Amino acid sequence: MTHPNPPGQYPSYPQQQPGQPYGQVPQQPHPGQPYPGQPYPGQPYPGQQYPGAGYGYPGQDPYAMQRPPLAGWGSRVGASLLDGLIGGLIPMVLFVVGLVMMVSAAKDTTCDSYSSSSAYQRTCTVDSVDTGAMTTGVIMFLIGTVAALVIGLVMLYKQGKTGQTWGKKIVGISVLRERDGMPTGFGMAFVRNLCHIADGFFYLGYLWPLWDEKKQTFADKIVSTVVVRTK
Repeated sequence: MTHPNPPGQYPSYPQQQPGQPYGQVPQQPHPGQPYPGQPYPGQPYPGQQYPGAGYGYPGQDPYAMQRPPLAGWGSRVGASLLDGLIGGLIPMVLFVVGLVMMVSAAKDTTCDSYSSSSAYQRTCTVDSVDTGAMTTGVIMFLIGTVAALVIGLVMLYKQGKTGQTWGKKIVGISVLRERDGMPTGFGMAFVRNLCHIADGFFYLGYLWPLWDEKKQTFADKIVSTVVVRTK
């Protein structure tokens, strides 16, 4: 007579799961269905994020939660004035010196004036010119023009690389990309500077940060930049 189980062996019963009533056999999942406590295929485990998800609430821009405070209108005006003073001081001195030398190069000037029934007229004639002073004045004027161009490009490079010009660094503000908070680079800094032409119509674009939610000028909106405080 054969026994259903060999001697010394007992039939195996399914193990009892914690929290399951005694004697109840655990149900097997349907094909393709995960075991209890396991996520569906492609679904993250509890406490894990979906691939590529950032910090914060679902669908929320992670950079927006840690973005520095936006710069006020007054600090932006102050930075612009400082940039104009620092960047334009040397070229302005060269312009003035060159202009004075060119005017003083005219040594002898004769002026004739006469009146008629219709108007009073005055004509002046330069009798002699100091060519050395005139040449020096023209050279100074040209050097001032080149200096203004070079200083302007250096400031754009600094703003594109670090977000700050000399004036912006003193005031404590920075120009950054709105999407990720990084500096714009030289190319977009140059484009943003050109877009200030749109701000110049009745100065409306320069005044727009006073009531705009993101405190942006028209140029900021065109190239998607924001100006934030750094200190």
